[in-house]
Amino acid sequence: MNIENLILKCKKQDKKAQEILYRRFSPKFFVLCLKYSSSYDQAKDSLHDGFIKIFQNISKYNERGSFEGWMTRVIINNALREYQNKAVFITIEEEYFEEAEIEIEVEELSFDFLMNLIQELPNQYRVVFNLYAMDCYSHKEISKLLNISIGTSKSNLARARKKLKENIESYKRSKMKLGL
Repeated sequence: MNIENLILKCKKQDKKAQEILYRRFSPKFFVLCLKYSSSYDQAKDSLHDGFIKIFQNISKYNERGSFEGWMTRVIINNALREYQNKAVFITIEEEYFEEAEIEIEVEELSFDFLMNLIQELPNQYRVVFNLYAMDCYSHKEISKLLNISIGTSKSNLARARKKLKENIESYKRSKMKLGL
C-alpha cells in the first residue's frame, strides 16, 4: 500500500492501516526515541505515545512537506514533552557565548560504541547534543522546544562535546595500555 493511501485510511481511523504505518516506521522512530530517553523502557513508552499522537492528529497533516518529516516532528516533540518535566539544564547568561569547536577523531570507533557514549551523557547534554548534532535543529529551535535560552543550549552542547571527547580519549588511552 502506498503512503498516500495509507494516510487517507489512517485519517478514517482504519486500524489495519494504522498497524501497517506503525510497523513500517516504528523501527526508525524507536531509534529516535532512544536518543531522547534515558532508558529502553522509556523509549518504548515514548514511541507508543508518539504514535497515538500521530493517529490522533493525522487529520492535521496538510500534505505539504514529507509525511515522514511530519511524523518525525511529532515523535521528537512528544519525547521532549515527556523529558521537559524532568529536565534540569545548566543555565548561563545569553551574552556572547563562544561555541568552542572540539575535534573528535572517531574513525576507528564503531557506530554502536559512539551511540552508547552519547546515551551515557547526562540527560540535558544528551538531548541538546542529539537535537543539534544528530537532528540538525538550530539553537534557536532548541531553545523554543526546551524552553531554555539560546545560551543554555549552546552551553549544554559544548559540555556534551567536551564530555564525549574526554570519554573517547579515555577509551583510546585504555586501549593503548592494553596494547590493542
